[in-house]
Amino acid sequence: MARARRHLPLALCAAVAAATVITVPLDAEAQDATDYTLRVDPRGDGPEIADHMYGIFYEDINRAADGGLYAELVQNRSFEYDPVDHPSYTGLTAWTPVSLAGGAGTAEVVDDEHRMNERNRRHLRLELAGAGGADAAFGVTNSGYNTGIAVREDAGYDFSVWARTDAPGGTPLTVRLTDAGGAALAEPLRLEVAGDEWTRYTGTVTAEADSTTGRLTVAGGGAGTLRLDMVSLFPQDTFMHRPNGLRRDLAEKIADLEPGFLRFPGGCLVNTGSHYGYEGPDYPRARSYQWKDTVGPVEERATNKNFWGYNQSYGLGYFEYFQFAEDIGATPLPVVPALVTGCGQNQATDDPELLARHIQDTLDLVEFANGPADSEWGSLRAEMGHPEPFGMTHLAVGNEENLPEEFFERFVQFRDAIEAEYPEIVVVGNSGPSSAGATFDRLWELNREAGVEMVDEHYYNSPTWFLENNDRYDSYDRQGPEVFLGEYASQDNRFRNSLAEAAFMTGLERNADIVRMASYAPLLANVDYVQWSPDLIWFDNHRSWGSTSYETQKLFMTNVGDRVVPSEASGTPVLTEPITGAVGLSTWATSAAYDDVRVTSADGEVLFADDFSAGDGHWSHPDGRGEWAVEDGAYVQRDTSAEDTLVVAGDPEWRDYDLEVTATKLGGQEGFLIAFGVRDTGNHYWWNLGGWNNTTSAVERSVDGGKSTMVERPTRIETGREYEARVEVRGREVSLFLDGELWGSFTDDQVAEPFRQVVTYDEQAGELIVKVVNAQASAARTEIDLGGAPVGRTARVTTLRGDPDAVNTAEEQPIRPEESVVRGVGPEFTHTFPPHSITFLRIRARI
Repeated sequence: MARARRHLPLALCAAVAAATVITVPLDAEAQDATDYTLRVDPRGDGPEIADHMYGIFYEDINRAADGGLYAELVQNRSFEYDPVDHPSYTGLTAWTPVSLAGGAGTAEVVDDEHRMNERNRRHLRLELAGAGGADAAFGVTNSGYNTGIAVREDAGYDFSVWARTDAPGGTPLTVRLTDAGGAALAEPLRLEVAGDEWTRYTGTVTAEADSTTGRLTVAGGGAGTLRLDMVSLFPQDTFMHRPNGLRRDLAEKIADLEPGFLRFPGGCLVNTGSHYGYEGPDYPRARSYQWKDTVGPVEERATNKNFWGYNQSYGLGYFEYFQFAEDIGATPLPVVPALVTGCGQNQATDDPELLARHIQDTLDLVEFANGPADSEWGSLRAEMGHPEPFGMTHLAVGNEENLPEEFFERFVQFRDAIEAEYPEIVVVGNSGPSSAGATFDRLWELNREAGVEMVDEHYYNSPTWFLENNDRYDSYDRQGPEVFLGEYASQDNRFRNSLAEAAFMTGLERNADIVRMASYAPLLANVDYVQWSPDLIWFDNHRSWGSTSYETQKLFMTNVGDRVVPSEASGTPVLTEPITGAVGLSTWATSAAYDDVRVTSADGEVLFADDFSAGDGHWSHPDGRGEWAVEDGAYVQRDTSAEDTLVVAGDPEWRDYDLEVTATKLGGQEGFLIAFGVRDTGNHYWWNLGGWNNTTSAVERSVDGGKSTMVERPTRIETGREYEARVEVRGREVSLFLDGELWGSFTDDQVAEPFRQVVTYDEQAGELIVKVVNAQASAARTEIDLGGAPVGRTARVTTLRGDPDAVNTAEEQPIRPEESVVRGVGPEFTHTFPPHSITFLRIRARI
């Protein structure tokens, strides 16, 4: 069933507008403007836009689950943290032994015959010494996430713990909520643990003050052995007031986007690590995300090493994902592993029996989501509180695999099995981790040949790339697979990134017949646990805020329209300059040696030559990373942990030249980098030979620090082998030679057009939605011709605008939507779009 779009009734829209917007005269910002035209063809035939065009991609990265969207306030609640998850972890990470009123004892995390269950094996054993008076107790204190456990005055919090004791008369249990200094934040909770069988004990505490530094103490009195597991403190005010639920402010920010779909649970954590299942006690600690580990009672879910460097509890599991999708009106789109690892691991598991098991698990997943309540897996869904099916329609197999042949061989087996039993399910393939290159091309070829219905593309590129590639999908084969743009973002979190993304999104909508789904990524980031940036929503333990890209995505997602109305705009005059810049050498997690650097002009003049016989005086080291020194007549970087160790020589005005260098990898994870067209450390090209853990090679262009790939080849670099590299730069054309053979070439001549637009029509509201991005410093004075369509005399306007370097933070959100009304609208009118702005005009029209 198509998801209904949410709209205010028109009369109510008008009332809200009258109460909240500012009326401004038409063309109020015509100063220092560049002139454009925008022609709309209201009688033209544009593509329909999918109801689920824009959605969200959720991955447990940046502590997005535990310590984030999952509302549990206790960190390491089941004492399962392990050095495999992170080298600093122990079973008592986030816990501190504590004595109350003279109590004494010992605290140890154990895995013994007294464990609660086989899948969540470890627990805390407290040996209580019986010291002190009647109020004496010994136990542990949990520090929560970020600065501590965040609580609000008068809010209720549900405490629970599984416990057992060998004390014949039972063990009194004291639960205290304090701030970091020990001051009480609530009345103590007192429970009595009775019996040497695992039993769940519960209670509620009410906070008496606000705090962001809360601590939870659980302590036992008397003597004997007290065992604790699954210590939990949950806010009662979760999203939709669900038990084991979601942090309300984060879930509401996601819901406010009105997403059409929810892709989950990843990402790199889906298809990395071992594909073998949980087999206690020696199960693989780092496993790919396998859905059956994440359903059923939370105390029976096996924890796992998260790919991004911490532990994941699976308290937020597949049932909760499906439920969240339903709660926010989104189509669920799960991703399952294909037994080929990605994200730098790049290994294929060759085990037919294991492959058959994963295929069956995927069929069971469809039954869990959609099967009747009396089916095997549908009954589990019903037991968990949802008898009705979730109505899943799409399922993806695999994520960013860099081994096209191995992945696709397995993908087809998944696809065929699913289609045989559930032909209504769209099985989504993918095209690897980049927007271009050999892996991308081969996977698209395989997907087309196999008649795959939809292909997932992922890319993270510079803002310039997004401005240059608005027409990316114009030439895609309309007879081939549809596109799901499952992950994309420009590299940074400034408003200039949002402007570039918005310009690109106008191209997505114009091609809505081929691009059926799109989601920015990643979704969430805890400011104290960041593995990846940019991100859409940022948070700490008590606040959350949307980035500038969040505001951009929200504007597009809540103003989609039902179909595209053909339109055309004039462009911005540009002058193309040749590639200019100095030269450079660099490494990334590798030691390498360079020698005999030579730069020659196109007419044969030697511009620069260095054999390092006289030292390294010609080279600057702008960022100071790495350990560079001349050794035995070569320039050597020795630090195998240092990244981006760029050193630079030459004239930044050089153009039309050949760069030659001898390079040798000495050790480390990758190869070496040869830079050209170097303007500064954030603006250059480099030939990355043996990159991405020595799995592939590419030329990357960096613009203000954001990188995009110009050409890619599956080249690996051997340690100890001497390579002769040559780069020829002519105008905007570059050719690259390795050991005398042409390795690759490219022409960097795409235009970063700052003025982009698309027009859609909202059938229910009866409105044209004119969407214009002006990603430049001058205003865009635009003559708009609506093709004679009968239109209203006013337009409701929403604008995002500001400094291109603006960043939304917890304290300040300079990029927020501005609402206004413009008058004087007609079939032909002029409107000036502000500098550095994203503007949506909603105009009542009959077309």
